[in-house]
Amino acid sequence: MVVPPYFDIPPKAYGGVEAVVADLVDALVERGHRVTLLGAGVNGTKGEFQSLWDRAQSERLGDPFPEVVHALKARRALERLAVTEGLDLVHDHTFAGPLNMPVSRELGVPTVVTVHGPVYGDPYLYYSELGPDAHLVAISDRQQSLAPDLNWVGRVHNALRVQDWPFRTDKDDYALFLGRFTADKAPHLALEAAHAAGLPLILAGKCAEPPELRYFESAVRPLLTERDQMFGMADAAAKRELLSRARCLVFPVQWEEPFGMVMIEAMVCGTPVVALRGGAVAEVIVDGVTGRVCDDPAELPAAIAEVQGYDPHAMRKHVESNFGADTLGRGYEEIYRRVVREYRPRRAGRITVHAWGAAPAHQNLALPGRAAGTGPGRATASTMPGRVPSHTGHPDALTGGELAPGRKPVSDSGSTSKAASRRRRVPRRKGLHEQ
Repeated sequence: MVVPPYFDIPPKAYGGVEAVVADLVDALVERGHRVTLLGAGVNGTKGEFQSLWDRAQSERLGDPFPEVVHALKARRALERLAVTEGLDLVHDHTFAGPLNMPVSRELGVPTVVTVHGPVYGDPYLYYSELGPDAHLVAISDRQQSLAPDLNWVGRVHNALRVQDWPFRTDKDDYALFLGRFTADKAPHLALEAAHAAGLPLILAGKCAEPPELRYFESAVRPLLTERDQMFGMADAAAKRELLSRARCLVFPVQWEEPFGMVMIEAMVCGTPVVALRGGAVAEVIVDGVTGRVCDDPAELPAAIAEVQGYDPHAMRKHVESNFGADTLGRGYEEIYRRVVREYRPRRAGRITVHAWGAAPAHQNLALPGRAAGTGPGRATASTMPGRVPSHTGHPDALTGGELAPGRKPVSDSGSTSKAASRRRRVPRRKGLHEQ
């Protein structure tokens, strides 16, 4: 399981991809699978962890260099794991990581890629060029429908561990905006709607990059009143407190939101969501039960007033039934089985495992400062037009434990003699079909 190098897993604050991956890893381990996670920072999951950096690269979010180098580091780690442990498949959650597919193909291992961002504009071109070796997973039906010709192998909604989230029926007197400060997330519309509904608004989220700061100064600050509160970035504990106490979450997106984790985070706390239709919004909210889906910003104030009478228990039950972590683990497990069963390696060969020692001293020098950003795998919609995992054993374990015709076991030809290399076999463990 390959995750971006920017945050701990799970993250302490910002980091939606890392939060989803953390829950997925735990769900897979609980279902009996062995998972090795390749990332950075601190591991808080039940999976085995290999940190490819001495620390998380959060201050360089938005810089393409860590993303590309992370892909190279992951490539070497995958080569080693294939030889020493055995791999069933690679599940990549990064943007640049799928470029390692030629190496995975040499190893006889398929690659599953979860698409966490947009699929139109430049990202569409990228995912198209990856070709049939990239087994793409959508995070919403809407996302998949925007690019139906990509090599999708399934859709798995993002999810969370319900028991990790508080539940409250008594609410405080405020509405909440939780997200990045961009025109696509539209906190200015949330302010206008909350004020029209007679509620103050608490705004929590990332506002650090120059474009975010410019947007804040031009569109948000002029609307703030003394009743509103700028909270800043909320860590995991603060986010749960804010969501569980709010009368509603205002989610006035202006782009094709691929999923929108904050919606299920609010509903699991018993807090309704008032949103504008866009992306997966109508897929996540049960209109009239767990929130309101509006077609025009003018509808938001009345919706904010209406949802305060909705049943919080129905909201939590909706998340438990449709977005619980077990649905995440079960959904990906089904995709893994199908991909491994149908995978036909194009060629078999030997992989040289490169030595991986301590980094030279000059590579440990402090890097120049850079404002936090979104990273190439977390592209914001402002750059887009309009609104429009685990390894469990032998590479062949899922197909019955026998080597496919013409395939050879992976060997370490860089560190053993040819004779020893011919004798070497990847350790045999139970595959998914045997568990």
